[in-house]
Amino acid sequence: MKSEKIREIVLGKALDPLKSETRHSLALVAFLAWVGLGADGLSSSAYGPEETFRALGTHTHLGLYMAIATAVTVFIIAIAYNQVIELFPTGGGGYRVATTLVGPYMGLIAGCALVLDYVLTVAISVAAGVEAVASLLPLGFQAYKLWAEIFFIAVLIVLNLRGMKEAIKILLPIFLGFVATHLVLIVYGIVVHASNLPALVPHTLAETGSLADQIGWIGVAGMLLLAYSQGGGTYTGLEAVSNNVNILAEPRVHTGKMTMIYMALSLAFTASGIILLYLLWDAHPVEGETLNATTFKAIIDSVGFGSEWVKHLALIIVLVFEAGLLFVAANTGFLGGPAVLSNMAIDSWVPHKFRYLSTRLVTQNGILVMGLAALGILLWTRGSVTLLVVLYSVSVFLTFAISLFGLCLYWWGHRKELDHWKRRLALSLTGFVICAGILAVLLVEKFADGGWAAALIIAAIAGLCIVIRNHYRDTKQAIHSVDQVFANQPFGAHAGQVVPDPENQTAVFIVGTSRGGGLHALLWVQRMFPGHFRNFIFVNARTVDSHAYGGGGAVEQMREEANATLKYFVDFCHSHGMASSAYLGFGTDVVDKVTRLCEGISTEYPNAIFFTSKLIFEQDNWFIRLLHNQAALAIQRRLHFNGLQMVILPMKV
Repeated sequence: MKSEKIREIVLGKALDPLKSETRHSLALVAFLAWVGLGADGLSSSAYGPEETFRALGTHTHLGLYMAIATAVTVFIIAIAYNQVIELFPTGGGGYRVATTLVGPYMGLIAGCALVLDYVLTVAISVAAGVEAVASLLPLGFQAYKLWAEIFFIAVLIVLNLRGMKEAIKILLPIFLGFVATHLVLIVYGIVVHASNLPALVPHTLAETGSLADQIGWIGVAGMLLLAYSQGGGTYTGLEAVSNNVNILAEPRVHTGKMTMIYMALSLAFTASGIILLYLLWDAHPVEGETLNATTFKAIIDSVGFGSEWVKHLALIIVLVFEAGLLFVAANTGFLGGPAVLSNMAIDSWVPHKFRYLSTRLVTQNGILVMGLAALGILLWTRGSVTLLVVLYSVSVFLTFAISLFGLCLYWWGHRKELDHWKRRLALSLTGFVICAGILAVLLVEKFADGGWAAALIIAAIAGLCIVIRNHYRDTKQAIHSVDQVFANQPFGAHAGQVVPDPENQTAVFIVGTSRGGGLHALLWVQRMFPGHFRNFIFVNARTVDSHAYGGGGAVEQMREEANATLKYFVDFCHSHGMASSAYLGFGTDVVDKVTRLCEGISTEYPNAIFFTSKLIFEQDNWFIRLLHNQAALAIQRRLHFNGLQMVILPMKV
C-alpha cells in the first residue's frame, strides 16, 4: 500500500482551503468551542481545588473562603478576557495583546509563556487523567502510569492531525458525561449536608478568629494567599478562547463571548462546588487516590440504595469521565499551542514553517512540537502532578499579568475617546492585581519546587526566539538590498503584449514575493543564454497558511499581491519586446502546487526549462536549513524525477 494511501486512511482526505464551505465546515460554534477550548478550564477542577485544599493543611475550615474566591476569580478573569476578544477578533490572545499594547519583547515573553502553558496543558491533563484512572486500580499500577501517559499523547496527536473538529466530535460524549456526573454529585453532595450549611459560616468565622489568635491575622492572610496561589491551576484555560478566536464561527466576537460565558459558569460552579464538598464531607488525603476520588467515593457510599458493586461501578464511571475530560483538555493544548506558534511565526520569532497548514488544514508542525515537548516534560517530571501544576501556574499567570497590564494601558490611553473606560479599566486592573499577586507568591513560595524551572524554560525559549528573529531580520534586509539593486532596472519602450509561441524555447521562472529575486534570475538567464529563449513564463504558488486561512479577506489580499508581482514581471518583459505570461496557484504545500503547475506548463510548452533562485548563506548549517523551507531543492528533485529540467540560481545574502 502506498504511503499516500496510508496517510489518507490515518489522517483523512485532503481539504481544499480555497473553498468557502471548507472553512465554514471547520469553524466552531459556541457549544463545540466550549467543548474543544473550555475543557481545559473545566478539567482543572480535577487538580486545582485539590492543590488549594491541601495547601490549607489542617486548617480546612478556610476552604470556604477559597470556594468563594475561586468563583469570583473565574468570573473576573473571564470578563476581562472578553475585552481581549473584542479588541483582537482575529485571535492571538495574550501574545497579540502584549505585543500590540505593551511592546514586542513583552509580547515575546507572553508568547513563550503561552507556548510552555500549552505544552503543560497536554502534560498535566494527561498525567492527571491517568492519576484519576489509577485511583481505581491497585497500587502496583503506579509503575505503569508513565507508559499510559505516552500512549494517550500519541492518540491525541493522531486525532488532531486529522482535524480539530473531528477530534472535538469524538471527545464530545466524554465532555458531556463529565458535566452530567459532576453536576449530580456536587448538587447531591451539598443537598445531603444542607443542614450543616447555616452553621458553616459562623463556624468558619469562629475557627478563623481562633487561628488568628494563635498566628496573627497576617499569618492567616499569608496562609490564605498561599493556598489561593497554589490553586492557580484552577484558572488555567480561561485564555484559550481569546487565543483561538480565528477558528470560531461567525460572528466571531459573539461566539467567543458566548463560549466564555459557558466556560466561566461551568468552571466556577464545578471548582468552587468541589471545594465545598471537601469541606462538607471532611475530605482527607488517601494514598493512591486523588482527593476528588476519596470525596466522590464517600458521597456515592452514602446513597441509601444499590449494592456495593453498583456503587463501585458508579465511582468507576465518574472517575473515568473525569479522566476522559482531562484527555479532552489535553486536546486544547493541541489547538492553542500551534495557534500561538503560528502567530509568533508571523512576527518571525519562530521558524516560518509553523504557519504552514497540512492537507487537513491544521498546523501540523505545531501539533507535533506540542506532543513531543509534552512527552519530554512528562519524562523529566515523571508525571508528578504537583510539580506540573507549579510550572503550569507560573506560565499561565505570567501571560495573564502581561495581558491584563496591556489592557490597563489601553483603557488609560484611550480614556478621552471611549465611554465607560473607568469601568473597563477597573476590571482590567483588578484582574491584573489578582494575577500578578498569584504569580509573585508562586515564584517566591514555590521557586525551589519548580518555579525556577518555569522561569528558566521561558527565558531559554525567549533567547532562542531572539536569535531566530535576528536571522530573519538580517535575511530580509539582504533580500531588500537585492530588490533595491534591481528596482532601477529600466522598462523598455515597446508597447503592447507579446504572446508566447508554445513551439519556441521557453524559460519558466518560479518566483516568490521578491521582485529582485525574479529579475535576478531573468537577467542571469539572458546573460548566460543570449538569444536562446523566446518565451518567458513566470510561476508563483502562494502558501495558504494559518494566517491567510484564519484572517478575514487574507486570501483575497494575498491573491492581489501575487497578481501584482506577476504583472510586474510580465509587463517588464513586454516592454522589452519579449513574449511573456504568468501562472498563479494556491495550496497548503507550495512544493506540490509548484510541481503541478510546472507539469501543466511543460505540456503546453514542451521546450521549457525551469529556473528559480535560492538563498545562499555564507555559513550554512542545520539551524539555517531549519529556518528556511528548502523549497527550491525539493521542487528540483520532483521535477527531475518527472523528467523535467530545472536550474537553481544562487542568490548570495
